[in-house]
Amino acid sequence: MKTNEKHLYYLSELSDYKVDPNYTNVHGWPVKDAALRTIGTVTNLLVNKKTERVVYLDVEVDASIIDANHDPYRRSANLETREYINEEGENHIIIPIGLVDIDTVKKHVFTEIIDHQTFAETKRIRPNTIIEKDYESDVLNSFRRRYVEEPAVGTDNSFLDGIDEDQVPILKNGKEDIPIDKFDWYDAGNEAIEPPLESEEKDFYRHKQFDDSKFQNR
Repeated sequence: MKTNEKHLYYLSELSDYKVDPNYTNVHGWPVKDAALRTIGTVTNLLVNKKTERVVYLDVEVDASIIDANHDPYRRSANLETREYINEEGENHIIIPIGLVDIDTVKKHVFTEIIDHQTFAETKRIRPNTIIEKDYESDVLNSFRRRYVEEPAVGTDNSFLDGIDEDQVPILKNGKEDIPIDKFDWYDAGNEAIEPPLESEEKDFYRHKQFDDSKFQNR
């Protein structure tokens, strides 16, 4: 499958696509990082038609992300790190839907594992840009390389049960070191995440980082 073949669609362009009525509508909700600092606002959703699932949030970033003026991180296929720039007018990022949770009372989206700097160092795009697999891979690798130093207040660490500590990173958590590997593409290695082939696409979007169960009305 060519990397520029369209495989993700903005919900707003799919007139015949209906989201489950039990799905929480987060359009217009602020998005907060692990320290509960606002990093942007949800403006759209991205759908993979083959799996018939919402897989990313389309987020217009806050001015603080742009003002940080960080060069975005990119990891090339040969694992050599390189940097490139965010251009004027590029003010959107995509976030895998399984990396966030929602607060239906305060009406905001938040993540427990990604900090403000990591968001600021992630490659941005212009509104309504066609999402190519190379960009998707860049975003996933950017989020994968960094971990917050301390989980947000109230973080549920039950996901640590049964994890082999030798296989995951160790981070400071106040009084003790804990492994943190909430998602199956987070590991102790440093390999780049390659875009899925067409034959692998359905399995790729079944990974935990695309789990949308938290968006079901509870």
